[in-house]
Amino acid sequence: MVQLEEVADEDFFATQPGPKEDEDDWDTDDASEISDVDDDDALDETLAERLSALVDIVPPNYRKSLSNATSTAYSWASKGLSISGKTAWIVSTSVLLLGVPWAMAFSEEQQVQEMEREMRAQQSANELLTAPAGSGQAKPAL
Repeated sequence: MVQLEEVADEDFFATQPGPKEDEDDWDTDDASEISDVDDDDALDETLAERLSALVDIVPPNYRKSLSNATSTAYSWASKGLSISGKTAWIVSTSVLLLGVPWAMAFSEEQQVQEMEREMRAQQSANELLTAPAGSGQAKPAL
């Protein structure tokens, strides 16, 4: 027959380290021996390495569908940017080739009309000054 005997643990009954009865506060320094853990390995790891380590977590069929969706979105975006760039080029060159000469011609036409208006105003002022006295028109006051 087997007989069981209880063995007392010596550390179980030992007194715990802590403040003494007349001591009011604990020593709570930030420089604890326990908190001096060196995690230099975790700091050397880059984000790309962490993301590449996640490959094994994602199932292969989900990875394939995610890859297909990403490549499709990339191709659509690149085609859209290409078309919008070509459209912007066509519009800007058309404005430069057609709009600038039209604007210059329009401003010249405005200047010609203004000069004709000034010439007509000078001509009518000269007619008033050179009109004969008996023509029934009033003389301008000088």
